[in-house]
Amino acid sequence: MVQLTQVAVSKVREILDTQEPKPAGLRIAVVGGGCSGFSYSMAFENTPNRLDKVYNYDGLKVFVDQASLLYLDGAEVDYVETLEGSGFKFNNPNVKSTCGCGSSFSA
Repeated sequence: MVQLTQVAVSKVREILDTQEPKPAGLRIAVVGGGCSGFSYSMAFENTPNRLDKVYNYDGLKVFVDQASLLYLDGAEVDYVETLEGSGFKFNNPNVKSTCGCGSSFSA
């Protein structure tokens, strides 16, 4: 199961409310690429795929495809603001190593 913190849910809703037309929800996925082999993807989605797992966080729908679930099981998505910048952060217990830039991982 993928978890979103309340801060992440609030930030996604804030961004979602600026979209026109308003998407149905957020897709979280693991895609091939990056120097370590995999990277995370987040995008707004109008309709889920037939085999997607759909999570509901206080009315925010989050779609995850079956292949990504293998890598995201137990992961938590947070939104952080620091002096260096702000953004969504994945805390994933399935990650074996990350690259130097921190944007990709291996599992």
